[in-house]
Amino acid sequence: MAETDKQKLIRQYAAGEIAWHALRERGFRDYVEVLGILGELGLRPPIAPMEGPNAEARRRGRAVIREALRARK
Repeated sequence: MAETDKQKLIRQYAAGEIAWHALRERGFRDYVEVLGILGELGLRPPIAPMEGPNAEARRRGRAVIREALRARK
């Protein structure tokens, strides 16, 4: 796959237009590669929306992390 094709797919991934599953189907085998290209392009991985059956568990997890960070100050 050409580098420009990879970058296009990574931009779509960062925008939330395609999922990791779609990247794997198109030849990405390692998520570290995806993270590397995201970094090279100055992009971040997409953040899943806070909805669905795991939303409350995610909120609790985030609260635990925030509290731990506050305790370090």
